[in-house]
Amino acid sequence: MPLHNKCAPVLVAILLAAALGAVACAQTTPADAAIIKAVGAIKSVQADSITVAAESGSEITATLSPATKILRVPPGEKDLKNATPLQPQELQPGDRVLVRGQATSDAHTIAALAVIVMKQADVSAQHQRETEDWQKRGVGGLVTNVDAATGTITISAGGLGASRNVVVNAGKNTILRRYAPASVKFDDAKPAPLTEIKVGDQLRARGTRSADGAELTADEIVSGSFRNIAGTITTIDAVANTMMVHDLIAKNTVLVKVSSESQMKSLPTEMAQRIAARLKGAASGDHSANSPNGNAQDASPQKTAAQNFPARPHQPDSTHSGSDAASRGGTGGNGPPDVQRMLSRLPNSSLADLQKGQAVMIVATSGENSGAVTAITLLAGVEPILTAAPNRSASSLLSPWSLNASGGEGDSAP
Repeated sequence: MPLHNKCAPVLVAILLAAALGAVACAQTTPADAAIIKAVGAIKSVQADSITVAAESGSEITATLSPATKILRVPPGEKDLKNATPLQPQELQPGDRVLVRGQATSDAHTIAALAVIVMKQADVSAQHQRETEDWQKRGVGGLVTNVDAATGTITISAGGLGASRNVVVNAGKNTILRRYAPASVKFDDAKPAPLTEIKVGDQLRARGTRSADGAELTADEIVSGSFRNIAGTITTIDAVANTMMVHDLIAKNTVLVKVSSESQMKSLPTEMAQRIAARLKGAASGDHSANSPNGNAQDASPQKTAAQNFPARPHQPDSTHSGSDAASRGGTGGNGPPDVQRMLSRLPNSSLADLQKGQAVMIVATSGENSGAVTAITLLAGVEPILTAAPNRSASSLLSPWSLNASGGEGDSAP
């Protein structure tokens, strides 16, 4: 899923609820039993009311009076110590609000006593800082070992070149989340204990790294199970937004759903051939094919699923052309190419751009009871890659999500 320009609604709701609790303690009314609340985003602003697209799915009109308290709370605050008063005319569509007020005869109207606001601009700025922190202090990879007793997780991190092991240490204050089995949304990630993390999962953590980069003391960990598919399209249903793909990895046919959150790209032929040459050279032990300067550090491709697993997926930057990304190799210096960075510069594709018989590589949700999966990342134009590496190593080029990082995974700027 592409990154939102807002924090996850559930997290915002928690912060707003905490702040609203302070208002509730400081404010009494003769009709406490009739006090209700609504959380959501402002849809429109009127002279004496606001319309809120509530998280419950309905629209709520909150009427404002001179007695209504309107307070602006910075993202991340747990109380109202740093809240500042707002005037009704300062409210804008897109602002996140929690409204507390008296119920009326109309089930969709609240007579607002208090409106706690997180301005959209504040949330976007906080989100940008959070994204940058995941880039600077994050590491991601494939889980190779979990020791719940000691709170340590070993991951294999790396790009197209050689991978390395990183030990992630989880403490009592570490935030642990896990993606829902059939969801591509970070918003749907739920708190989950360390015991739910399994070998083979994708994991990303941010925190404090050791000097040698071999360990990370995690502030936050996000994990999930995903499926890698590499094969050819057998049918396309544009009405249902689905396709059937013959998976060369699992040797079966799978129903793949495409949602508005799916990231779809198509590789230019030149880029696909360059990546294929690197994979083929690495498999044969030809280091020169993996690095412009023949560096041994670029010796081997990854053997399994995608390694770059950030906390929040983003809307790719498509301002650069694929040929530009290919010509630069998506890397600074002589390290292994950052394939995710190259892919992020490609224009977005759609289901209408795909054809029966076309080869694709897909990272998808782990699946539903029906056996169907939802595409997270879908890459077309991969025929040269599947020819060079017609096995699971080919799908290691893709990631469930990408932060459009400035460096290789596991480096100083993952």
